[in-house]
Amino acid sequence: MNEATPARRDYLAPNAANYAALSPLSFLARTAAVYPERIAVIDGPRRFTWRETAGRCRRLGSALARLGVRPGETVALLAPNSVAALEAHFGVPIAGAVLNAINVRLDAPTIAYILEHGEAKVLLVDREFAAVAEQALSALPAGRRPVVIGIDDAGLPPGGAIGEMEYEALLAGGDPDFPVRLPDDEWNSISLNYTSGTTARPKGVLYHHRGAYLLAIGNAMVWGMTQFPVYLWTLPMFHCNGWCFPWTITAYAGTHVCLRRVEAATVFDAIATHGVTHLCGAPVVMNMLLNAPEGARRDLGGRRIALMTAAAPPPAAVIEGMERMGFDITHVYGLTEVYGPAVVCARHPEWSALPAPEQARLKARQGVPYEVLEGLMVADATTLAPVPRDGASLGEVFMRGNVVMRGYLKNPEATERAFAGGWFHTGDLGVCHPDGYVELKDRAKDIIISGGENISTIEVEGVLYRHPAVLEAAVVAKPDPKWGETPCAFVALKEGKAASEAEIIAFCRAHLAHFKAPSAVIFGPLPKTSTGKVQKFVLRERVKQIQGAAALSAEPAGSAR
Repeated sequence: MNEATPARRDYLAPNAANYAALSPLSFLARTAAVYPERIAVIDGPRRFTWRETAGRCRRLGSALARLGVRPGETVALLAPNSVAALEAHFGVPIAGAVLNAINVRLDAPTIAYILEHGEAKVLLVDREFAAVAEQALSALPAGRRPVVIGIDDAGLPPGGAIGEMEYEALLAGGDPDFPVRLPDDEWNSISLNYTSGTTARPKGVLYHHRGAYLLAIGNAMVWGMTQFPVYLWTLPMFHCNGWCFPWTITAYAGTHVCLRRVEAATVFDAIATHGVTHLCGAPVVMNMLLNAPEGARRDLGGRRIALMTAAAPPPAAVIEGMERMGFDITHVYGLTEVYGPAVVCARHPEWSALPAPEQARLKARQGVPYEVLEGLMVADATTLAPVPRDGASLGEVFMRGNVVMRGYLKNPEATERAFAGGWFHTGDLGVCHPDGYVELKDRAKDIIISGGENISTIEVEGVLYRHPAVLEAAVVAKPDPKWGETPCAFVALKEGKAASEAEIIAFCRAHLAHFKAPSAVIFGPLPKTSTGKVQKFVLRERVKQIQGAAALSAEPAGSAR
């Protein structure tokens, strides 16, 4: 069929009647118009309807524009899961700006780097994190410091204010009728998320409006979600924009139940009090709930709660225990570069008839692509030739499609490497089973995933080498019943020098975010190849051999995060 005509070759071009940029901003406008009086947000004693929430998001967008924030500029956020954090996911892009939600567990130097690298024009900071924010801001050159807006949560004990203005005062000066305009181009950036620093510096990952829209829909499809979910925020919104669930739950006119801290008692109370239907979290959250003391538990009343988990696959015993409690587990896999989860271990009904060990084996795999991810394969890292689907041939995991990042901010070389050959190189190693399900076998660059947080062994080793008694150091993952994995340090001391395990751990905790510090230290010479490279596979085997010994059977004192 020849669609073009000599006289009007462009008559099939997109126009205002048949094309609009894909953006999750449209979810807010629709939900507020259709369900204005439904409860949108519960945050402690505060309740907001969708009409009120949309007005507050518009006020934020308006206020940011009045502060001089221009389209494409960055607004940073340092806050727990709260009303303000949720509103920022809409108010910042309403202003045409890019949201940079920062991990609240990072140390001041890393936060300072992110603020400067991302060129934040405004920083919204919760008062709980005022001290670390002040340290980070003081490290910035005078001309690079953002305008600071303090978020004063009434649930916090009295404390000093931070910033040029308080958040609610900022909103009060905004326009509740400020227009919600879709981006001129759906390829425009909606958010900036930093990786966990698995190289010398964390990389800034840019998301576009199109990808955020599609991944938000993909979440709902994978979960079989229906209208009006009640979603409990146990997953930090700073993790890949909460895996895009701020936008998913809004699209489905759901209720966002915010939690400042994730503790067993508060989670069970929220589930029972608010009728929670869905929540996400790393396996550490599942372990916390499964092993909660009797006084912290609440009867779920026979209801089934949907729980999505990522990171390392949870042990079969944990899955079985959670399902007995009333939770239905969905296991997903993804990376910061693909908006969070983009692969799911989609269940088949017939699996339920299989023996428990076989079910556990099938459920432990990472799985198949989301409906909105166009390509997933395990292939040779150099030729990109797919490996055989035999469950044994090792290759790198590759992805492609609309839910892959725009690229790394100010890093064209890393972006080019990541997209070489027309696929996103995850760096993760895995196999492909005969049924097409992918299963990870190792992690790139020895990344440790602890409680859902990525920890770079290179970063930890760099700190260890700064200790005056340390001659050599190597870090590998140690299985942990609570966190999934924690860093285990192997250290060779300088001749004539001495240091204890507690001293080494304390030194690391003084120079790293606490969750990155080793939970155990083993002293002795490091095994090396003939070229002098440390043989980490030997160290991993050594950890397995020692795991049952008393030295590694419990976390040392002072290792709480």
